[in-house]
Amino acid sequence: MMILENLYPGRVFYYFEQIAGIPHGSGNTRAISNYLVDFAKAHSLKYRQDEKNNVIIFKDATPGYEAAEPVIIQGHMDMVCEKEQGVEIDFEKDGLALEIADGYVCAKGTTLGGDDGIAIAYALTLLESKDLAHPRLEVVVTVDEEIGMFGAMDIDLSVLKGRRMLNIDSEEEGHFLTSCAGGIAVHAKLPVNRVTKKGVLLRLAVTGLVGGHSGAEIHRERGNANILMGRFLCALSRQTSMGICSLAGGQKDNAIPRECTAEIIVEQNEVLLVKRVAQQMQEIFRQELAVSDKEAVVVCVEAGSAEAAALDQDSAGRVIAYLRMVPNGVQSRCQAMPQMVETSLNLGILELTADSLNMVTSIRSSVRTRKEELLERVGTLVGLLGGTYETTGDYPAWEYLQESQLRDRISRVYEDIYGEPPVFESIHAGLECGIFSEKLPGLDCVSFGPDIEDIHTPKERLNIASVGRVWDFLVDFLRQEK
Repeated sequence: MMILENLYPGRVFYYFEQIAGIPHGSGNTRAISNYLVDFAKAHSLKYRQDEKNNVIIFKDATPGYEAAEPVIIQGHMDMVCEKEQGVEIDFEKDGLALEIADGYVCAKGTTLGGDDGIAIAYALTLLESKDLAHPRLEVVVTVDEEIGMFGAMDIDLSVLKGRRMLNIDSEEEGHFLTSCAGGIAVHAKLPVNRVTKKGVLLRLAVTGLVGGHSGAEIHRERGNANILMGRFLCALSRQTSMGICSLAGGQKDNAIPRECTAEIIVEQNEVLLVKRVAQQMQEIFRQELAVSDKEAVVVCVEAGSAEAAALDQDSAGRVIAYLRMVPNGVQSRCQAMPQMVETSLNLGILELTADSLNMVTSIRSSVRTRKEELLERVGTLVGLLGGTYETTGDYPAWEYLQESQLRDRISRVYEDIYGEPPVFESIHAGLECGIFSEKLPGLDCVSFGPDIEDIHTPKERLNIASVGRVWDFLVDFLRQEK
Protein backbone atom coordinates (compact mmCIF):
# COMPACT_ATOMS: atom_id res chain seq x y z
CA MET A 1 0.00 0.00 0.00
CA MET A 2 1.33 3.44 -0.94
CA ILE A 3 1.73 5.72 2.05
CA LEU A 4 3.26 8.82 0.47
CA GLU A 5 1.18 9.70 -2.59
CA ASN A 6 -1.34 11.76 -0.57
CA LEU A 7 1.46 14.14 0.41
CA TYR A 8 2.16 17.26 -1.63
CA PRO A 9 3.33 17.08 -4.38
CA GLY A 10 1.61 13.74 -4.80
CA ARG A 11 3.28 12.45 -7.95
CA VAL A 12 6.73 13.34 -6.66
CA PHE A 13 6.15 11.28 -3.53
CA TYR A 14 4.47 8.55 -5.58
CA TYR A 15 7.61 8.11 -7.62
CA PHE A 16 9.85 8.44 -4.59
CA GLU A 17 8.02 5.55 -2.96
CA GLN A 18 8.25 3.52 -6.17
CA ILE A 19 12.01 4.08 -6.23
CA ALA A 20 12.36 3.16 -2.54
CA GLY A 21 10.71 -0.19 -3.30
CA ILE A 22 13.44 -1.11 -5.79
CA PRO A 23 16.87 -2.17 -4.46
CA HIS A 24 19.30 0.44 -5.78
CA GLY A 25 22.47 0.47 -3.73
CA SER A 26 25.70 1.40 -5.47
CA GLY A 27 26.76 -1.41 -7.79
CA ASN A 28 23.21 -2.83 -7.82
CA THR A 29 21.49 -0.51 -10.29
CA ARG A 30 20.21 -2.74 -13.08
CA ALA A 31 16.68 -2.95 -11.68
CA ILE A 32 16.28 0.79 -11.11
CA SER A 33 17.83 1.51 -14.51
CA ASN A 34 15.34 -0.81 -16.21
CA TYR A 35 12.53 0.86 -14.25
CA LEU A 36 13.53 4.20 -15.80
CA VAL A 37 13.61 2.65 -19.27
CA ASP A 38 10.16 1.11 -18.76
CA PHE A 39 8.89 4.51 -17.64
CA ALA A 40 10.24 6.13 -20.82
CA LYS A 41 8.63 3.46 -23.00
CA ALA A 42 5.29 3.78 -21.20
CA HIS A 43 5.28 7.55 -21.81
CA SER A 44 6.55 7.32 -25.40
CA LEU A 45 9.71 9.24 -24.58
CA LYS A 46 13.03 8.84 -26.32
CA TYR A 47 15.73 7.38 -24.10
CA ARG A 48 19.23 5.99 -24.05
CA GLN A 49 20.50 3.29 -21.66
CA ASP A 50 24.18 2.37 -21.80
CA GLU A 51 25.95 -0.82 -20.73
CA LYS A 52 26.79 0.72 -17.33
CA ASN A 53 23.05 1.32 -16.65
CA ASN A 54 23.19 5.11 -17.03
CA VAL A 55 19.94 6.44 -18.48
CA ILE A 56 19.09 9.60 -20.45
CA ILE A 57 15.43 10.45 -21.15
CA PHE A 58 14.33 13.24 -23.50
CA LYS A 59 11.12 15.24 -23.56
CA ASP A 60 10.29 17.84 -26.19
CA ALA A 61 9.51 21.41 -25.27
CA THR A 62 5.87 22.28 -24.61
CA PRO A 63 4.07 24.63 -27.09
CA GLY A 64 5.56 28.10 -27.03
CA TYR A 65 8.92 26.92 -25.63
CA GLU A 66 10.37 25.37 -28.78
CA ALA A 67 12.93 28.16 -29.20
CA ALA A 68 14.07 28.07 -25.59
CA GLU A 69 17.45 26.60 -24.72
CA PRO A 70 17.18 22.99 -23.42
CA VAL A 71 17.57 22.29 -19.70
CA ILE A 72 19.45 19.27 -18.37
CA ILE A 73 17.96 17.75 -15.20
CA GLN A 74 20.54 15.53 -13.50
CA GLY A 75 20.80 13.18 -10.54
CA HIS A 76 22.06 9.70 -9.67
CA MET A 77 20.12 6.49 -9.15
CA ASP A 78 22.30 4.74 -6.55
CA MET A 79 22.05 5.15 -2.77
CA VAL A 80 24.27 4.47 0.24
CA CYS A 81 23.01 1.36 2.07
CA GLU A 82 23.49 1.57 5.84
CA LYS A 83 21.40 -0.01 8.59
CA GLU A 84 21.12 -0.06 12.34
CA GLN A 85 22.21 -3.10 14.32
CA GLY A 86 19.56 -5.81 14.39
CA VAL A 87 17.70 -4.58 11.30
CA GLU A 88 16.95 -7.47 8.95
CA ILE A 89 17.28 -6.35 5.32
CA ASP A 90 19.07 -7.60 2.24
CA PHE A 91 19.87 -4.42 0.32
CA GLU A 92 20.55 -6.50 -2.80
CA LYS A 93 16.97 -7.78 -2.90
CA ASP A 94 14.73 -5.84 -0.52
CA GLY A 95 13.06 -2.46 -0.85
CA LEU A 96 12.94 0.04 2.00
CA ALA A 97 10.26 0.27 4.68
CA LEU A 98 9.13 3.91 4.60
CA GLU A 99 7.31 5.80 7.31
CA ILE A 100 6.16 9.35 8.03
CA ALA A 101 7.16 11.00 11.30
CA ASP A 102 6.97 14.62 12.45
CA GLY A 103 6.85 16.10 8.97
CA TYR A 104 9.57 13.87 7.54
CA VAL A 105 9.78 10.75 5.41
CA CYS A 106 12.29 8.22 6.70
CA ALA A 107 13.05 4.50 6.45
CA LYS A 108 12.76 2.08 9.34
CA GLY A 109 16.27 1.38 10.58
CA THR A 110 18.04 2.12 7.28
CA THR A 111 19.20 4.92 5.06
CA LEU A 112 16.39 6.46 3.03
CA GLY A 113 18.03 7.13 -0.32
CA GLY A 114 16.70 10.68 -0.45
CA ASP A 115 20.21 11.20 -1.77
CA ASP A 116 19.45 10.97 -4.62
CA GLY A 117 16.05 9.35 -5.09
CA ILE A 118 14.34 12.70 -4.78
CA ALA A 119 16.06 13.90 -7.97
CA ILE A 120 14.63 10.95 -9.90
CA ALA A 121 11.18 11.55 -8.41
CA TYR A 122 11.22 15.21 -9.46
CA ALA A 123 12.45 14.28 -12.94
CA LEU A 124 9.85 11.56 -13.55
CA THR A 125 7.07 13.88 -12.43
CA LEU A 126 8.23 16.50 -14.93
CA LEU A 127 8.54 13.91 -17.68
CA GLU A 128 5.03 12.54 -17.21
CA SER A 129 3.37 15.95 -16.86
CA LYS A 130 0.82 17.12 -19.42
CA ASP A 131 0.15 20.62 -18.12
CA LEU A 132 3.54 21.98 -16.99
CA ALA A 133 5.29 24.45 -19.29
CA HIS A 134 8.98 23.86 -19.96
CA PRO A 135 11.76 23.90 -22.59
CA ARG A 136 13.18 20.68 -24.00
CA LEU A 137 14.17 18.49 -21.05
CA GLU A 138 17.17 16.18 -21.04
CA VAL A 139 17.07 14.04 -17.91
CA VAL A 140 20.39 12.34 -17.09
CA VAL A 141 20.44 9.71 -14.33
CA THR A 142 23.83 8.20 -13.54
CA VAL A 143 24.97 5.13 -11.63
CA ASP A 144 27.45 4.61 -8.81
CA GLU A 145 27.90 8.25 -7.84
CA GLU A 146 28.30 7.27 -4.21
CA ILE A 147 31.32 5.01 -4.78
CA GLY A 148 33.35 7.14 -7.15
CA MET A 149 31.08 8.85 -9.71
CA PHE A 150 31.79 6.01 -12.12
CA GLY A 151 28.56 6.54 -14.05
CA ALA A 152 29.32 10.19 -14.76
CA MET A 153 32.84 9.26 -15.86
CA ASP A 154 31.64 6.60 -18.31
CA ILE A 155 28.51 8.17 -19.77
CA ASP A 156 28.48 9.51 -23.32
CA LEU A 157 26.92 12.98 -23.26
CA SER A 158 27.34 13.77 -26.95
CA VAL A 159 23.57 13.40 -27.47
CA LEU A 160 22.81 16.36 -25.20
CA LYS A 161 21.93 19.71 -26.73
CA GLY A 162 21.63 21.63 -23.45
CA ARG A 163 24.38 23.60 -21.78
CA ARG A 164 22.41 24.59 -18.69
CA MET A 165 22.12 21.92 -16.01
CA LEU A 166 20.14 21.61 -12.80
CA ASN A 167 21.86 19.02 -10.63
CA ILE A 168 19.37 17.99 -7.93
CA ASP A 169 21.81 16.45 -5.46
CA SER A 170 22.04 18.89 -2.56
CA GLU A 171 20.44 18.74 0.86
CA GLU A 172 19.68 22.26 2.08
CA GLU A 173 16.75 24.18 0.67
CA GLY A 174 17.59 27.69 -0.48
CA HIS A 175 21.31 26.91 -0.71
CA PHE A 176 22.47 26.61 -4.31
CA LEU A 177 25.87 25.07 -4.90
CA THR A 178 28.18 26.53 -7.52
CA SER A 179 31.42 24.61 -6.96
CA CYS A 180 32.68 21.52 -5.11
CA ALA A 181 35.75 19.53 -4.18
CA GLY A 182 37.39 16.87 -6.28
CA GLY A 183 38.23 13.49 -4.81
CA ILE A 184 39.93 10.13 -5.02
CA ALA A 185 39.63 6.80 -3.16
CA VAL A 186 42.77 5.09 -1.83
CA HIS A 187 42.68 1.30 -1.42
CA ALA A 188 45.59 0.32 0.81
CA LYS A 189 46.79 -3.15 1.87
CA LEU A 190 49.23 -4.06 4.63
CA PRO A 191 50.40 -7.70 4.61
CA VAL A 192 50.22 -9.43 8.01
CA ASN A 193 51.37 -12.68 9.56
CA ARG A 194 49.63 -14.69 12.25
CA VAL A 195 50.63 -16.98 15.10
CA THR A 196 48.55 -19.26 17.29
CA LYS A 197 47.77 -17.71 20.64
CA LYS A 198 45.90 -19.04 23.69
CA GLY A 199 44.08 -17.02 26.31
CA VAL A 200 40.78 -15.24 26.91
CA LEU A 201 38.97 -13.94 23.83
CA LEU A 202 37.59 -10.42 24.24
CA ARG A 203 35.22 -8.71 21.81
CA LEU A 204 35.77 -4.97 21.57
CA ALA A 205 33.68 -2.28 19.91
CA VAL A 206 33.73 1.46 19.45
CA THR A 207 30.14 2.40 18.72
CA GLY A 208 27.37 4.91 19.42
CA LEU A 209 28.84 7.48 17.01
CA VAL A 210 26.77 9.72 14.75
CA GLY A 211 28.67 9.22 11.49
CA GLY A 212 27.50 11.06 8.39
CA HIS A 213 28.62 12.06 4.92
CA SER A 214 32.39 12.26 4.71
CA GLY A 215 32.20 15.41 2.60
CA ALA A 216 29.09 17.32 3.57
CA GLU A 217 29.60 16.73 7.30
CA ILE A 218 33.37 16.44 7.65
CA HIS A 219 33.50 20.01 8.98
CA ARG A 220 31.58 18.87 12.07
CA GLU A 221 34.64 16.78 13.01
CA ARG A 222 32.61 13.83 14.24
CA GLY A 223 34.35 10.79 15.65
CA ASN A 224 35.64 8.17 13.21
CA ALA A 225 35.20 4.72 14.79
CA ASN A 226 38.18 3.26 12.89
CA ILE A 227 40.52 5.96 14.13
CA LEU A 228 39.19 5.71 17.68
CA MET A 229 39.63 1.94 17.67
CA GLY A 230 43.24 2.53 16.66
CA ARG A 231 43.72 4.67 19.76
CA PHE A 232 42.09 2.00 21.92
CA LEU A 233 44.28 -0.78 20.54
CA CYS A 234 47.37 1.37 20.89
CA ALA A 235 46.58 1.99 24.57
CA LEU A 236 46.10 -1.75 25.11
CA SER A 237 49.33 -2.64 23.31
CA ARG A 238 51.31 -0.57 25.81
CA GLN A 239 49.77 -2.30 28.83
CA THR A 240 48.99 -5.89 27.80
CA SER A 241 50.34 -8.78 25.76
CA MET A 242 47.23 -8.85 23.57
CA GLY A 243 46.98 -10.57 20.23
CA ILE A 244 44.69 -9.02 17.58
CA CYS A 245 42.46 -11.63 15.93
CA SER A 246 39.94 -9.55 13.97
CA LEU A 247 39.29 -5.93 13.11
CA ALA A 248 36.51 -4.39 11.01
CA GLY A 249 34.90 -0.98 10.73
CA GLY A 250 32.86 1.09 8.30
CA GLN A 251 31.00 0.07 5.16
CA LYS A 252 31.46 2.98 2.75
CA ASP A 253 34.49 5.16 2.12
CA ASN A 254 32.24 8.24 1.85
CA ALA A 255 30.49 7.63 5.18
CA ILE A 256 32.17 8.48 8.49
CA PRO A 257 32.31 5.09 10.30
CA ARG A 258 29.88 4.82 13.19
CA GLU A 259 31.20 1.50 14.52
CA CYS A 260 34.40 -0.54 14.60
CA THR A 261 34.80 -3.99 16.15
CA ALA A 262 37.79 -6.13 17.10
CA GLU A 263 38.60 -9.42 18.79
CA ILE A 264 41.72 -9.80 20.91
CA ILE A 265 43.25 -12.56 23.03
CA VAL A 266 44.85 -11.69 26.37
CA GLU A 267 46.12 -13.47 29.45
CA GLN A 268 43.50 -14.19 32.14
CA ASN A 269 45.14 -11.72 34.52
CA GLU A 270 44.82 -8.93 31.91
CA VAL A 271 41.04 -9.09 31.42
CA LEU A 272 40.17 -6.57 34.14
CA LEU A 273 42.87 -4.24 32.88
CA VAL A 274 41.40 -4.28 29.37
CA LYS A 275 37.97 -3.47 30.79
CA ARG A 276 39.44 -0.57 32.78
CA VAL A 277 41.16 0.79 29.69
CA ALA A 278 37.88 0.47 27.76
CA GLN A 279 36.11 2.55 30.40
CA GLN A 280 38.90 5.12 30.38
CA MET A 281 38.83 5.43 26.59
CA GLN A 282 35.06 5.84 26.62
CA GLU A 283 35.39 8.73 29.08
CA ILE A 284 38.12 10.31 26.95
CA PHE A 285 36.13 9.99 23.71
CA ARG A 286 32.97 11.39 25.28
CA GLN A 287 34.89 14.34 26.66
CA GLU A 288 36.69 15.07 23.39
CA LEU A 289 33.53 14.59 21.32
CA ALA A 290 31.05 16.12 23.78
CA VAL A 291 29.36 18.14 21.05
CA SER A 292 29.46 15.78 18.09
CA ASP A 293 29.32 12.27 19.65
CA LYS A 294 28.35 12.53 23.28
CA GLU A 295 26.98 8.96 23.32
CA ALA A 296 30.20 7.29 22.17
CA VAL A 297 30.57 3.82 23.68
CA VAL A 298 33.61 1.57 24.10
CA VAL A 299 32.62 -2.05 24.70
CA CYS A 300 34.58 -5.02 26.06
CA VAL A 301 32.83 -8.41 26.32
CA GLU A 302 34.40 -11.70 27.42
CA ALA A 303 33.90 -14.64 25.03
CA GLY A 304 35.66 -17.35 27.05
CA SER A 305 38.92 -19.23 26.72
CA ALA A 306 40.11 -19.74 23.17
CA GLU A 307 42.96 -20.64 20.86
CA ALA A 308 43.05 -18.46 17.77
CA ALA A 309 45.24 -17.08 15.00
CA ALA A 310 46.38 -13.64 16.12
CA LEU A 311 48.70 -11.11 14.49
CA ASP A 312 52.34 -11.58 15.33
CA GLN A 313 54.14 -8.76 17.12
CA ASP A 314 55.50 -7.10 13.98
CA SER A 315 52.17 -7.20 12.15
CA ALA A 316 50.24 -5.87 15.14
CA GLY A 317 52.76 -3.05 15.48
CA ARG A 318 52.39 -2.05 11.82
CA VAL A 319 48.57 -2.19 11.97
CA ILE A 320 48.45 -0.01 15.07
CA ALA A 321 51.07 2.34 13.65
CA TYR A 322 48.97 2.89 10.53
CA LEU A 323 45.81 3.62 12.50
CA ARG A 324 47.67 6.04 14.77
CA MET A 325 49.64 7.84 12.06
CA VAL A 326 47.30 8.04 9.06
CA PRO A 327 45.85 11.56 8.66
CA ASN A 328 42.09 11.77 8.97
CA GLY A 329 39.41 14.45 8.95
CA VAL A 330 39.82 18.13 8.11
CA GLN A 331 43.36 18.92 6.92
CA SER A 332 43.02 22.53 5.75
CA ARG A 333 40.42 25.23 5.23
CA CYS A 334 40.08 27.73 2.41
CA GLN A 335 42.27 30.74 3.15
CA ALA A 336 39.81 33.10 1.45
CA MET A 337 36.79 31.52 3.22
CA PRO A 338 37.98 29.93 6.50
CA GLN A 339 34.50 28.57 7.20
CA MET A 340 34.87 26.26 4.18
CA VAL A 341 36.87 23.03 4.30
CA GLU A 342 39.42 22.85 1.51
CA THR A 343 41.06 19.43 2.05
CA SER A 344 40.07 16.36 4.07
CA LEU A 345 40.12 12.60 4.14
CA ASN A 346 38.10 9.83 5.75
CA LEU A 347 39.26 6.30 6.68
CA GLY A 348 35.91 4.81 5.76
CA ILE A 349 36.55 1.06 5.56
CA LEU A 350 38.79 -1.18 7.66
CA GLU A 351 38.97 -4.98 7.33
CA LEU A 352 41.51 -7.46 8.70
CA THR A 353 41.63 -10.65 6.65
CA ALA A 354 43.74 -13.77 7.15
CA ASP A 355 46.79 -12.20 5.52
CA SER A 356 46.27 -8.44 5.20
CA LEU A 357 44.73 -5.30 6.63
CA ASN A 358 42.65 -3.63 3.92
CA MET A 359 41.69 0.04 4.16
CA VAL A 360 39.74 2.42 1.93
CA THR A 361 40.18 6.15 2.42
CA SER A 362 38.30 8.95 0.64
CA ILE A 363 40.39 12.07 -0.06
CA ARG A 364 38.73 15.35 -1.03
CA SER A 365 40.04 18.79 -1.94
CA SER A 366 38.96 21.80 -3.95
CA VAL A 367 42.65 22.27 -4.89
CA ARG A 368 44.07 19.60 -7.19
CA THR A 369 47.65 19.85 -5.88
CA ARG A 370 46.46 19.54 -2.26
CA LYS A 371 44.59 16.36 -3.18
CA GLU A 372 47.73 14.97 -4.81
CA GLU A 373 49.87 15.95 -1.81
CA LEU A 374 47.54 14.20 0.62
CA LEU A 375 47.51 11.09 -1.56
CA GLU A 376 51.31 11.13 -1.46
CA ARG A 377 51.30 11.34 2.35
CA VAL A 378 48.98 8.36 2.71
CA GLY A 379 50.89 6.40 0.08
CA THR A 380 54.22 7.13 1.75
CA LEU A 381 52.93 5.85 5.09
CA VAL A 382 51.60 2.68 3.47
CA GLY A 383 54.95 2.10 1.80
CA LEU A 384 56.96 2.65 4.98
CA LEU A 385 54.85 0.01 6.73
CA GLY A 386 55.44 -2.52 3.95
CA GLY A 387 52.11 -2.14 2.18
CA THR A 388 50.79 -1.27 -1.26
CA TYR A 389 47.94 0.86 -2.55
CA GLU A 390 45.93 1.69 -5.64
CA THR A 391 43.40 4.43 -6.39
CA THR A 392 39.92 4.56 -7.90
CA GLY A 393 37.29 7.18 -8.59
CA ASP A 394 39.59 10.13 -9.28
CA TYR A 395 37.22 12.99 -10.15
CA PRO A 396 37.86 16.70 -10.71
CA ALA A 397 36.76 19.65 -8.64
CA TRP A 398 33.86 21.69 -10.01
CA GLU A 399 35.24 25.19 -10.41
CA TYR A 400 33.23 28.35 -9.77
CA LEU A 401 32.04 30.33 -12.83
CA GLN A 402 32.60 34.04 -12.35
CA GLU A 403 29.71 34.81 -14.72
CA SER A 404 26.61 32.61 -14.86
CA GLN A 405 23.34 33.42 -16.61
CA LEU A 406 21.80 30.36 -14.97
CA ARG A 407 22.76 31.58 -11.53
CA ASP A 408 21.31 35.04 -12.31
CA ARG A 409 18.03 33.51 -13.52
CA ILE A 410 17.75 31.27 -10.46
CA SER A 411 18.30 34.26 -8.21
CA ARG A 412 15.49 36.25 -9.87
CA VAL A 413 13.00 33.38 -9.78
CA TYR A 414 13.84 32.49 -6.18
CA GLU A 415 13.45 36.07 -4.98
CA ASP A 416 10.11 36.39 -6.78
CA ILE A 417 8.80 33.32 -4.95
CA TYR A 418 10.38 33.69 -1.50
CA GLY A 419 10.97 37.42 -1.21
CA GLU A 420 14.62 36.93 -0.31
CA PRO A 421 17.78 36.05 -2.23
CA PRO A 422 19.07 32.47 -2.34
CA VAL A 423 22.42 31.47 -0.87
CA PHE A 424 25.10 30.53 -3.40
CA GLU A 425 27.99 28.57 -1.93
CA SER A 426 30.63 25.91 -2.41
CA ILE A 427 30.53 22.44 -0.83
CA HIS A 428 33.27 20.07 0.24
CA ALA A 429 31.34 16.98 -0.83
CA GLY A 430 31.86 15.76 -4.37
CA LEU A 431 29.27 16.36 -7.08
CA GLU A 432 29.09 15.10 -10.64
CA CYS A 433 29.00 18.69 -11.95
CA GLY A 434 32.79 18.81 -12.31
CA ILE A 435 32.80 15.74 -14.57
CA PHE A 436 29.86 17.06 -16.62
CA SER A 437 31.60 20.43 -16.98
CA GLU A 438 34.70 18.73 -18.42
CA LYS A 439 32.60 16.74 -20.88
CA LEU A 440 30.32 19.62 -21.92
CA PRO A 441 32.43 22.74 -22.59
CA GLY A 442 30.53 25.89 -21.71
CA LEU A 443 28.23 24.11 -19.26
CA ASP A 444 26.49 26.42 -16.78
CA CYS A 445 25.18 24.44 -13.83
CA VAL A 446 23.88 24.77 -10.29
CA SER A 447 23.10 22.11 -7.68
CA PHE A 448 20.16 22.30 -5.26
CA GLY A 449 17.55 20.21 -3.48
CA PRO A 450 15.16 19.98 -0.54
CA ASP A 451 16.15 19.57 3.10
CA ILE A 452 17.53 16.08 3.77
CA GLU A 453 19.08 15.47 7.16
CA ASP A 454 21.66 12.90 8.32
CA ILE A 455 22.28 11.48 4.87
CA HIS A 456 24.33 8.27 4.65
CA THR A 457 23.09 7.22 8.10
CA PRO A 458 20.03 5.23 9.25
CA LYS A 459 18.67 8.50 10.68
CA GLU A 460 18.33 10.02 7.21
CA ARG A 461 15.04 11.90 6.76
CA LEU A 462 13.43 13.94 4.01
CA ASN A 463 11.50 17.11 4.90
CA ILE A 464 8.04 16.83 3.34
CA ALA A 465 7.24 20.56 3.23
CA SER A 466 10.65 21.34 1.75
CA VAL A 467 10.08 18.84 -1.06
CA GLY A 468 6.91 20.74 -1.97
CA ARG A 469 8.57 24.16 -1.93
CA VAL A 470 11.50 23.01 -4.09
CA TRP A 471 9.04 21.46 -6.52
CA ASP A 472 7.19 24.76 -6.79
CA PHE A 473 10.48 26.55 -7.44
CA LEU A 474 11.51 24.02 -10.10
CA VAL A 475 8.18 24.29 -11.91
CA ASP A 476 8.24 28.11 -11.83
CA PHE A 477 11.86 28.22 -13.01
CA LEU A 478 11.10 26.04 -16.04
CA ARG A 479 7.93 28.03 -16.81
CA GLN A 480 9.96 31.23 -17.03
CA GLU A 481 12.61 29.73 -19.33
CA LYS A 482 11.03 30.96 -22.60
